[in-house]
Amino acid sequence: MKLLITNDDGIYSPGLHALAEAAAEFGEARIVAPDVEQSSMGHAVTHARPLRVRTTRLNGLEGLRVNGTPADCVALGCHVYGDIDVVLSGVNLGPNIGNAMWHSGTLAGAKQAALLGLRGIALSTFSETDEPDFVTLRPHIREVLAELLPLAHLCLLNVNLPPVPAGIAWTRQSVRHYDGVVLPGNDPMGRRHYWVSVRPIEEVEEGTDRWALQHGLTSVTPLRLDLTDHGALSADVIHSADR
Repeated sequence: MKLLITNDDGIYSPGLHALAEAAAEFGEARIVAPDVEQSSMGHAVTHARPLRVRTTRLNGLEGLRVNGTPADCVALGCHVYGDIDVVLSGVNLGPNIGNAMWHSGTLAGAKQAALLGLRGIALSTFSETDEPDFVTLRPHIREVLAELLPLAHLCLLNVNLPPVPAGIAWTRQSVRHYDGVVLPGNDPMGRRHYWVSVRPIEEVEEGTDRWALQHGLTSVTPLRLDLTDHGALSADVIHSADR
């Protein structure tokens, strides 16, 4: 199995290194990742300037660093290598759950794989303090890959690991709440500025990705690229409006 590893935290992220090391146990791992952090870039692609690639050595693994987005990296990596089976994106330094999936650069890497007709798996984690403990998480990352890589019929998966996973739960996306918020402030010169941030959400629906993390479980959510609201298309109100 040939695996392409990418992320949105940049090629020097410890999460990328942990994922690449775990992936190497399941096949040939190739790294193509942004040269700088590209968090919350969503599915942005670069079209107004050329992409440039440089080779980088990462703890014994060779990687390509790209002056582009996660989606750029996957498109470029699949073009350069041409025989990728699965794209693994992450491990992101922070969760990608609920409505945050819309602007996740980590998930965009996996989605780009699905757009290219390949399988894509996005992986994320978080820490209650500073940086996630990837020494503790490494066996859990292996466990997730061992369970998901054989499932060839699932083309797009979003995985979120708590700091110390107690198991794996298959979940749905939590869409009831949006945790995005704009926080105003002033810079040292007294000028107004704004932070786009998130706020805590306490009430969650059982069986969702957010619920699983709150209960110490690794969340695995199968996704699809089709954004069509099929229920709305079949609703009488739409058909009556067309007449």
